[in-house]
Amino acid sequence: MNLPLNTLANVQDPIAHARYNMIEQQIRPWNVLDRGVLDALAAVHREQFVPPGCQGMAFADVELPLTEPVEEATRLGQVMLAPRVEARMLQDLELRPTDKVLEIGAGSGHMAALLGHLAEHVVTLEIVPGLVEFARENLRGAGVQNVDVRQADGALDLIPDGPFDVVVLSGSVAEVPQRLLALLRDGGRLGAIVGVEPMMRMTVMRKVGNGFETSQPWDVVVPRLRNFPEPSPFRF
Repeated sequence: MNLPLNTLANVQDPIAHARYNMIEQQIRPWNVLDRGVLDALAAVHREQFVPPGCQGMAFADVELPLTEPVEEATRLGQVMLAPRVEARMLQDLELRPTDKVLEIGAGSGHMAALLGHLAEHVVTLEIVPGLVEFARENLRGAGVQNVDVRQADGALDLIPDGPFDVVVLSGSVAEVPQRLLALLRDGGRLGAIVGVEPMMRMTVMRKVGNGFETSQPWDVVVPRLRNFPEPSPFRF
């Protein structure tokens, strides 16, 4: 057991114990072993970012809908990703304390808070006005001060804040958006879950000079981000 001492000391607290079990039973077995990522998961309290009435599901290995009805939230990508998915994405992006980060899809603000724990500054975009306010309230309540939540469409709107060291998409897309790759500085990384059901892959693209190095380390299926291009339907 290598969690921070404050976590180990509070395992008698039911919420702290549930968080500890999430890390040990869901996240470590998914090959998330980076010390900084595990510390961030212990420090950022996920239960502060879930919708009202969902605290009992905060540490479950599921996506949590952020709006109602539930089916519509999933269709529109208005969900918190499962904890192990967020954790593995964080590990693969190899965040540094000096990084400037862009997130597409703020949702509840939880992933932005994790990014902010590991990086210097985060700009996170959210298309749904109600979720913009929800994310801002959650981040304020958690004392997170280095995350800027903006209402914007990451697929279509101008993003004037680049270049970035890291761009992360908190939802899936059919293909890597070239307009977002253009926002990376040299050495920057873009992380996105790319593909079409039933096959999607976590894709990390690192800018090296005028080109990119690409890896696709694991598979997962998650809801779509809105307004990014979809492949044309096949026709005979």
